[in-house]
Amino acid sequence: MAAELDLVVRARRAVIGPREVPAAVGIAGERIAAVTAYDDPPAAARVVDLADDEVLLPGLVDTHVHVNEPGRTEWEGFATATRAAAAGGVTTILDMPLNSVPPTTTVEALETKRAVAEGQVSVDVGFWGGAVPGNVPDLGPLHEAGVFGFKCFLLDSGVEEFGHLEPDQLALAMKETAALGALMIVHAEDGGLLDEAALDGGRYAGFLASRPKAAEEAAIDLVIAQARATGGRAHVVHLSDADAVAALRAARTDGVDLSVETCPHYLTFDAEHVADGATELKCCPPIREAANREALWAALAAGDLDFVVSDHSPCTVDLKRRGGGDFGEAWGGIASVQLGLPAVWTGARERGHALVDVVRWMATATADRVGLAHKGRIEVGADADLVRFAPDEEFTVDVTRLHHRNPVSAYAGRRLAGVVRETWLRGVPVADGDEQSPRGRLLRRGER
Repeated sequence: MAAELDLVVRARRAVIGPREVPAAVGIAGERIAAVTAYDDPPAAARVVDLADDEVLLPGLVDTHVHVNEPGRTEWEGFATATRAAAAGGVTTILDMPLNSVPPTTTVEALETKRAVAEGQVSVDVGFWGGAVPGNVPDLGPLHEAGVFGFKCFLLDSGVEEFGHLEPDQLALAMKETAALGALMIVHAEDGGLLDEAALDGGRYAGFLASRPKAAEEAAIDLVIAQARATGGRAHVVHLSDADAVAALRAARTDGVDLSVETCPHYLTFDAEHVADGATELKCCPPIREAANREALWAALAAGDLDFVVSDHSPCTVDLKRRGGGDFGEAWGGIASVQLGLPAVWTGARERGHALVDVVRWMATATADRVGLAHKGRIEVGADADLVRFAPDEEFTVDVTRLHHRNPVSAYAGRRLAGVVRETWLRGVPVADGDEQSPRGRLLRRGER
């Protein structure tokens, strides 16, 4: 083995499966070749010892990232988004099919996006396809081309080139994805239950009232019904309404193939402390009350929520502040791919959770749901995607030090725990700057 191993990383604390243990991780080429006791490391060309205050984690897998390139690269591009991801301990992202132009609703559009991304990604990147009115014939070819599943909206997406599905259209699309064995991921809000009359300029209470829990619950009921009827695989993105958990739990108990995610902002913020005019905190569905936030944490602890992803949804400063702090006018979305790990860890440790829980929610479970069994874990045969993490070091979020394109963050000025000191992608440190060419790969479903 001495001739085979390029690197050994030794850590007195490492998250290996469901345990945090001392370990030595041996790397050959781009993969993990050995996991041994800390005091019995295999021979290697080079050894890296983590500091006493550091924990070795697997690279996170964030399956909900809006990159927006091409077409809206001024919002976010592959170079900036993936540098931010690496700085946050994320080594794999899946890019959403909107808000780029063209959206990823045809094979031609997918190839356009891949061509743009090639050579400028600092982490590994896969792609979702989109399910929109009239493109059921495109779903099979997109699946064959390697998308990881399909994203749809059940209400206006906010961009005209990505239309939403009516109930009958969802039924047709899910019949097709069921036949393909593909995952349908759904923005689950019922547009007919929104109350735009409740909007009240810069008052957050008005925005919250305009997007009631009932809108999420009705849409989730529709997703459950279609997954049950078709036998298809479904996933609810960015759940904000903890009251919907009971219906999701019941469906899963019945054998419906259904998963659900929530996001760091729903676990961190609460409506009672969103200041009027603070449109950097506008997202859809909205951040709800503190009691709801605690119920989401409880659902995570109980296993009723499967994982946590960023829903990194950036835009320009002007769009975020459009209307001078008017929640009805400002673009909705929170840019957080770099901050998801410390944000979730800060909340998790306050509630008695361990790093093994955070790794399960943000690395292993996400990878497993999308078929990336070689990602999000430290085990022999997995990609050597690793993170040097200092869980007790705290920092105050400074937007000028974030790598995503526009200096806007809901977390600005917030004190968080947990600093990513180094990220390895397939055994090589990701450079913080331009010292090396980006090494990220473009992933296809089913390929290693």
